Amino acid sequence: MTTAGEIMHRGAQWIPAHETLDRAAQLMRELNVGALPISDENERLCGILTDRDIVVGCVAMGRDPSKITAGDMAQGTPRWIDASADVGEVLQEMEDHQIRRLPVIENKRLVGMISEADLAQHLTEDQIAYWAERVYARSASR
Repeated sequence: MTTAGEIMHRGAQWIPAHETLDRAAQLMRELNVGALPISDENERLCGILTDRDIVVGCVAMGRDPSKITAGDMAQGTPRWIDASADVGEVLQEMEDHQIRRLPVIENKRLVGMISEADLAQHLTEDQIAYWAERVYARSASR
């Protein structure tokens, strides 16, 4: 059984909810990532911030990224998976919620992230094709 902990990218970092979007963009550049989990004051997951969120939800709207916080951009119920979860559960969670990045939690702490690139490296071609068809076909129909 392959687990989330085995396929995740280790070393994921939080962006605290009080941090500004310009700081989030800088951190994304430093870490070479396109998404950051957002943490509340107790280091609990309260959302995910993507580079697209910053561009479309802030900059393109004429808002100042030095005045908008990561917490301002957090929407909906954050999704995550336990490090011990089977890869089938990972795929199901991503499919059910139409997400392409999934934080991995162990003992209530962020330990990694699973992205499409991680799936591509660790799954069979059939698994990837099935997942992509389910996630992207649904996205296109919305």
